[in-house]
Amino acid sequence: MKIKHQLAIFNALTRLLVILVLWLMLPILVENVVYHHINNTLLEKKKKFIEHLNKEEINDFIENPDDSTDAFSEFSTLHSEFLVLSRVSVKPHQKKTTFSNEYRKIEGEENEYRILQHHFTYEGEDYQLEIGSSLSEVNDLTFAIKLFIIIVFVVILLITFLADTFYIEYLLKPFYKIIDTKIRRVNEPETFDHTPIKATSRDFRELDFVLNQMMDRITEVFKKEKQFISNVSHELLTPIALLKNKLENLLQNESLDDHAVDKIAGSLKTLDMLKKIINNLLLISRIDNNQYEANEAINLKEIVADLQEDLLDRIEDRDIQFMNEMENNFVFIGNKTLLHILIYNLVTNAIKYNKPKGKIIVEDGFVEEHYFISVKDSGIGMDESQLEKIFSRFARINSDQEGQGLGLAIAQSIASFHHIQIKVKSVLNEGTTFTLLFEKAN
Repeated sequence: MKIKHQLAIFNALTRLLVILVLWLMLPILVENVVYHHINNTLLEKKKKFIEHLNKEEINDFIENPDDSTDAFSEFSTLHSEFLVLSRVSVKPHQKKTTFSNEYRKIEGEENEYRILQHHFTYEGEDYQLEIGSSLSEVNDLTFAIKLFIIIVFVVILLITFLADTFYIEYLLKPFYKIIDTKIRRVNEPETFDHTPIKATSRDFRELDFVLNQMMDRITEVFKKEKQFISNVSHELLTPIALLKNKLENLLQNESLDDHAVDKIAGSLKTLDMLKKIINNLLLISRIDNNQYEANEAINLKEIVADLQEDLLDRIEDRDIQFMNEMENNFVFIGNKTLLHILIYNLVTNAIKYNKPKGKIIVEDGFVEEHYFISVKDSGIGMDESQLEKIFSRFARINSDQEGQGLGLAIAQSIASFHHIQIKVKSVLNEGTTFTLLFEKAN
């Protein structure tokens, strides 16, 4: 997941957490505000009622003043409010005014009310005044407020999430530009673009500056390495060629005995092997340093046909049946010489590690729109421990076989250079299959 999406999701989650906390606190906040307003309204009504109260009004409210159970009740038309005045005994230390929520049944209809209870003494008589205000409308209003607020919260969450996404995209645009135009070019230091990236953030400008400095150092090291390879090629191969010429000249001396001739022949063989190792190592180094061009149109079917003809003598010497089952004239853009070496190494390996009267099958095809070539043999095969190190330099499957153990290392370097995957399947004593999986066909 990209960093811009992670930041947007984090911001959305934090806002969602804040919204959840506010949503949980909302009922308490709304109720406190609403109840505070209702309580003030009830207190105002109580004050007005008490201020205008006199004995005559009490006698009018209560027809039988001697009966302490008698009470006066008054209701609004819609039962939204009520007032009740009763004679009661005031207990010591009893609060004069209290508020509570209670259900009252009025004329057969039960509703919840916010009730003010006020105890007072008037001309030696104890009274209780109850003034109630219906909470049904308040509850409906509270629900409407909650619904409205949650809708507003959701809209805010969506808007801020989109705003964060686009703003983070804008902020990180220089970062992705650095990745696309510079970091991906680390393997090609000579084509590195040193043009400063335009960025509003100081951090990205600093990153771009440091990256340019680093690539300058890498380019310098790259040049020195190429110079070193050139020097090695000259300094090592030239003395080997001189030694080989001198030894070949010595062989022309008729005074040498057979023992001396064998020694010189052995030395020449060693020099040939040393020269081959150096050339292979130089080849790997040049491939890894991208010193080859890859702009040729290559018909892979033709390469396999040419290889079959070139290796015919070796195939017949081992009495191996070579089956060329290439069917597609797939054209690949790359370096023809290197591709020839890659397939050549795989086929020669199949010959070298095959069994007498064995088979080699070379076939091609498409899998998930990827073109592939497979080289399958019926040879000695490999176990898991051998499979793990087959592409390592100087790794040899069988010490009895000739070779320097560089063929598959070269194949791996060439494949990486052309962005080709090499897959290997092998069963001990049954055979091995190497598959070259090319980039997706257009």
